[in-house]
Order: sequence, then C-alpha cells, then structure tokens
Amino acid sequence: MVKLVYFAWIRERIGKSEENIELPEGIDTVADLIGHLRTRGEEYALALEVPEVIHVAINQEHRQHGDPIGGAREIALFPPMTGG
Repeated sequence: MVKLVYFAWIRERIGKSEENIELPEGIDTVADLIGHLRTRGEEYALALEVPEVIHVAINQEHRQHGDPIGGAREIALFPPMTGG
C-alpha cells in the first residue's frame, strides 16, 4: 500500500488530496505509476493528460519519471511551480 498525495490543480481535477492504493504488478517507475493512474478514470486522465509536466516526490525527495518507486511509503504528484 502506498499513500498518494496530490497538490494544486492535480488535486482539484482528481477531486481528492490523497488516497492509499495498492500498486498492481508491473508498476515499477514513476512513469509507470502516472500511466496507471491515467487509466483510473476521467478525472485522473484529465489531471495527468500531459505527464511530462508532472513533478513527483517519493518519500519527500524529488524524483525523475524513470526512477524506481519500489519501497515508497508516500508519493506526491504536483504541477510545475512558479514563483517570483
């Protein structure tokens, strides 16, 4: 079981701030996870329709889409940050 946490417009489009899910076999990388989530319903597909802009943190450490997610307790997904 892994806790997924959603921020900003990802949270708004999915309609929840977090959830606990059991990852199916074959979900080994961040990219695999995003691809899997996009199949979970229209709200997920909309929130993750441009996967390359999604930023991810595993156990509060920023990760790349090709990085493995094995052993993750928490995975956060958030949009690009802007600031000034």
